[in-house]
Amino acid sequence: MSNSSWRKAPSNYLLPDNEVHVWRADLRPPADGLTAYAAILSDDERQRAGRFHFAQHRDRFIVARGILRCLLGAYLQQAPEGLRFVYGPQGKPALEPSGDLRFNLAHSHELALYAFTHQREIGVDVEYTARKAATVQVAERFFAAEEVAAFRSVTAAHQRQAFFNGWTRKEAFLKARGEGITVSLSSFAVSLVPDQPAQLLWVQDEPREAARWRLAVVEPGPEYQGALCVEGTDWRLCCWDWGG
Repeated sequence: MSNSSWRKAPSNYLLPDNEVHVWRADLRPPADGLTAYAAILSDDERQRAGRFHFAQHRDRFIVARGILRCLLGAYLQQAPEGLRFVYGPQGKPALEPSGDLRFNLAHSHELALYAFTHQREIGVDVEYTARKAATVQVAERFFAAEEVAAFRSVTAAHQRQAFFNGWTRKEAFLKARGEGITVSLSSFAVSLVPDQPAQLLWVQDEPREAARWRLAVVEPGPEYQGALCVEGTDWRLCCWDWGG
């Protein structure tokens, strides 16, 4: 997917069963936007925001959660401030009461991604690549041996992209399954060589698990890299820009 695949927000928020929608949002709103988003958060979300030490981190959290509520409200045709969330053991959010709509969000630096679908588990990840290490030492620490070998096989000019291909795909898979740091990143493998299809290659002790999921590349913009993991293979991806 190229950056040109991002489209302006639709006039309606219809989500067919065979589609996955990913939204891209800037976390730097005008001051009145920040106030508006804060107003629709729940008490516990405001408390979480208040625990951030730095104002910019607090503000990005408020905007990210406010946009999530706006998008969910649009899809469900409900008031965003009335939505209630529950959280899995590793913090994955879901709606209460639960319904057919599944969603996930990720944010890094000044950008957020939101993913929505029906009746499929879903995970999305985004990384701001400009300030993070992408060395062979980091790969060897976290990646499976097969992935490290693939990382070493690419030219130096493409190793940074290969690293973040691997990192974002692995994070998206763990988020789709509702897992986190309790699972070793080396216990499963993904493709990471640039220009090769995104793919979950294998999962340790679960020989059928790789066929259950489909990975997709998400390119949010310069200095960002993203990935999407969705249960099943019979879906198509649509990407939208949030204009607030």
